[in-house]
Amino acid sequence: MGPPMTKPSADAPPRDRRATRSLSALLTAHAISQTGNVVTAFAIPFYVLGLGGSGVEVGIAAFFATAPVVIGGALGGVVVDRVGHRRAAIVADLVSGATVLSIPVLALTVGLPFWALLLLVFAGGLLDTPGQTARRVMLPGLTARAGVRLERSVGLLDGSERFARLIGASVAGLLVALVGPMAALFVNAATFAVSALLTWVFVAAMPAATRQPACPDRSDAPRTTYWADLAEGFRFVIHDPLMRLIVGLVLITNLFDAARGATLLPLYANDRLGGAASLGLLVAVMGGCALVGNVAFGFVAHRVPRRLTFTVCFALAGGPSSAAFALGAPLPVLVAMTALSGLAAGAINPILGTVELERVPEHMRGRVFGLINAGAWAGVPFGALLGGIAADTIGLAVSFGIIAVAYTLVTLSPLTGGAWRQMERQPGQTTGA
Repeated sequence: MGPPMTKPSADAPPRDRRATRSLSALLTAHAISQTGNVVTAFAIPFYVLGLGGSGVEVGIAAFFATAPVVIGGALGGVVVDRVGHRRAAIVADLVSGATVLSIPVLALTVGLPFWALLLLVFAGGLLDTPGQTARRVMLPGLTARAGVRLERSVGLLDGSERFARLIGASVAGLLVALVGPMAALFVNAATFAVSALLTWVFVAAMPAATRQPACPDRSDAPRTTYWADLAEGFRFVIHDPLMRLIVGLVLITNLFDAARGATLLPLYANDRLGGAASLGLLVAVMGGCALVGNVAFGFVAHRVPRRLTFTVCFALAGGPSSAAFALGAPLPVLVAMTALSGLAAGAINPILGTVELERVPEHMRGRVFGLINAGAWAGVPFGALLGGIAADTIGLAVSFGIIAVAYTLVTLSPLTGGAWRQMERQPGQTTGA
């Protein structure tokens, strides 16, 4: 575990306004980039459905959209550590944007067969996770210099993702309904370009002092190979008991979330709620309420017990809303249960992100976070695929019901204790200002 981040004393240096601007730019770039991903998540399944595709084909497309998250997370974290976090974030956005742009260009010109769509969706998502990882590992240095609590800055980063879902879902639902899914992807490509520009222009203004120095015991160490760095990060995740539990829990819940969000919800909206606009409303409610939860939790995060808060909020984030879909509740009830899930979900990632930043040494954060993300997302491609298979075999209601029960049982596991107790703050440890 790396050294704890200590709260500055009264005679600490004043907050660095340039670091504050850089932190704001980083959060804005992250939100814009994630908005584009939300547009893609809407456009692809409705494009497949518009071609007469089945639930299984929607699941296959979702599999190819989410599989690169696992591959890019596992293999890209070392690259983030090696090339630099800012540079990695910019390159990831530019490459992802160019790849996504090729999808509507081909579809509107020479044509886009299903197999080519799968390949481009896969390529477009390959650098998404390294880009997200790069922005996340830039947080601690900017946070300390800007005089912000680490829990709050992690919450703001997660809140920027929630805000992206709120705005992106609304925009995507309208775009898909009005101009079609392929035209909507032009917006996605533009968001990647804007995110890269913001990072290049504004985060580049951050003075060197805002970045935490590398570990002194590694300054004169010989240059290691890519695979040695990757193995070092893998050993850290495997040997840390809390990291193992976190990856296992989030892997399972992400599998359920992928089945629900990437496949079952689009099918449910298309079949029973009138199409993309209703889905956009539900996703926007989820994102908006999660954003409110993020902001509210940021002010009390340092005062509440982490493990109990994490467990209760995680259980509420998935079980009740899935049960409402299983029971065929009317749209107003679905909106209300989705709002409850969003408010509860707002506390989950700030807790996890803070715990990870506290436990992982700075020089390993890129590779370790990449591996954690890869492990946590390993079930996502299969969840999306299984969601499509389940919808075509046992039906939407039964599929949502199974998820509601299983999700609730799994998310109560931190109450069993053991290594989960390590989530709590250690005596004398604080995070940020």
